[in-house]
Amino acid sequence: MLTEINPYNPQRKRILEIVKLLERGGIVAYPTDTIYGIGCDIFSKKGLDKIQQLKGRDKNKPLSFICSDLSHISQFAKVPNYAYRIMKRLLPGPYTFILDASSEVPRMLMPKRKTVGIRVPDNAIVLSIVKELGHPLITTSANFSGEDVISDPFDIERLMGKQLDAVIDGGKLSGEPSTVIDLTGKAPEILRKGAGDYSWIEE
Repeated sequence: MLTEINPYNPQRKRILEIVKLLERGGIVAYPTDTIYGIGCDIFSKKGLDKIQQLKGRDKNKPLSFICSDLSHISQFAKVPNYAYRIMKRLLPGPYTFILDASSEVPRMLMPKRKTVGIRVPDNAIVLSIVKELGHPLITTSANFSGEDVISDPFDIERLMGKQLDAVIDGGKLSGEPSTVIDLTGKAPEILRKGAGDYSWIEE
């Protein structure tokens, strides 16, 4: 089901329709400020199982999730002062930050690790979904495991639509993933170079 939502002023009625799907354990494809993601409610084992089956990915591979803002992040991760200052400057934006997980994170998301990847993308559609849902949204790239990311919502609908509960059309995206920055140590460390400015990190 392809659902068009205004990327600048999301229609609340359509956002709430997506939220209802997520509350029932559904999985949806949605735009971010980098690539399209596939996600479900962070507390939905049904949704998580559907994502793992769709993507054909290793269940031990960690999944990131989307929060609505910094205060939301602090519920699910331990945020040192220096990390807070960095994220306050850069978020919302095209970054995934690795942080130590709090006890609020479901164990099914951390099979072997005590860290989590957290995003606050600069995209009104997905942030509206997270705010209305009231929970973070699991996020993984819109592709089959080991294949290229699909950046056009019409292609996502064509290739994956039968296995998704909704595909949100927020326009075609660049296809460049987020930059991944580890903030669990005493200084930030780049784990993956992607979108956004990371020149401020000494290498």
